[in-house]
Amino acid sequence: MREITNKEEWEGFLTECTEKTFLHSWQWGEFQQVMRGKIWRFGLYEGESLAAVALVVKVAAKRGTFFLVPHGPVVQNSKFKFQIIKTLLQQLVRLGKTEGAAFIRINPIWERSEENNMLFKQLGFRAAPMQTHPEASWKLDIVPLEEQLFSGMRKTTRYLVRKALDNKDIAVEQSASVVDVATFSAMHEKVSRRQAFVPFSREYLENEFQVFLKDDGARLFFGKYKGEIAAAAFVVFWSGIGFYHHAASLPQFSKFSIPYLLQWEAIREAKRRGCLLYDFWGYADPKTLPKHPWAGPTLFKQGFGGEAKEYIKTQDYPLSWKYWPVAFFEAARRITRHL
Repeated sequence: MREITNKEEWEGFLTECTEKTFLHSWQWGEFQQVMRGKIWRFGLYEGESLAAVALVVKVAAKRGTFFLVPHGPVVQNSKFKFQIIKTLLQQLVRLGKTEGAAFIRINPIWERSEENNMLFKQLGFRAAPMQTHPEASWKLDIVPLEEQLFSGMRKTTRYLVRKALDNKDIAVEQSASVVDVATFSAMHEKVSRRQAFVPFSREYLENEFQVFLKDDGARLFFGKYKGEIAAAAFVVFWSGIGFYHHAASLPQFSKFSIPYLLQWEAIREAKRRGCLLYDFWGYADPKTLPKHPWAGPTLFKQGFGGEAKEYIKTQDYPLSWKYWPVAFFEAARRITRHL
């Protein structure tokens, strides 16, 4: 195991991996350095061959300092998973002593299975009281032709997209300008007040946008009615995947179905870029979790076709007694937010 300082080596490995998200991209590491200050990019090798990568972020929050491995580690060969986690854990336990970390939090996008659960349990991990990043996602294979994707939508979704397309007062525009992040951020704050969640700051959104824009991997989509912005989406394009990361829409325009057309245009843009997959991001089954904040948005996402991917629950490894007050606080917050 050693640190990787070469972007080409890191990204080249990830290009060959199937299960991945931009939360393990080189760019996300750059973004985390800007926002949090300290990261490590570890490579785990089998002989001279790179077998896995692990982006480790030091999070210094009010509730405590911890190490976060977002949607990772990313592995190429599943037969090495146990050894990879064991080796990574040993390194982070040592690092935790010098960095003052209270716990380690790992959020891998590995299949939710008894085998994977037992792997972490055997190493002393416990299920985290709260997820940091999505533990399930709604994904759409966008390899088929546009006509096939359109016909694969739910009947109602297809109708609403057509309706918006036929309305000459509606238009969808793209932006690659950081200046426009301020507009998106203002919309996001309005939605957060209405839906009672804590929004990402303008600084956070601008830094994320700038980092991915360096590789032409970020776009803002604005859906307009008679020139007035009614809906918006912040989409990341990375390693052959389009990610619907942030979104906002204003209720006074809800009858015009603008978010449906906006989403379709984002999917089309991902296809034009040669992406093979469109990731709608967070998913919560509306049938089993009707009170979850993502239940409503999930119904919207499902209308475009696709399938759910459920990952192993976020795992914590306590490093000191300071972990337990954090765990209690997060468990209480999860309950009050119906998460």
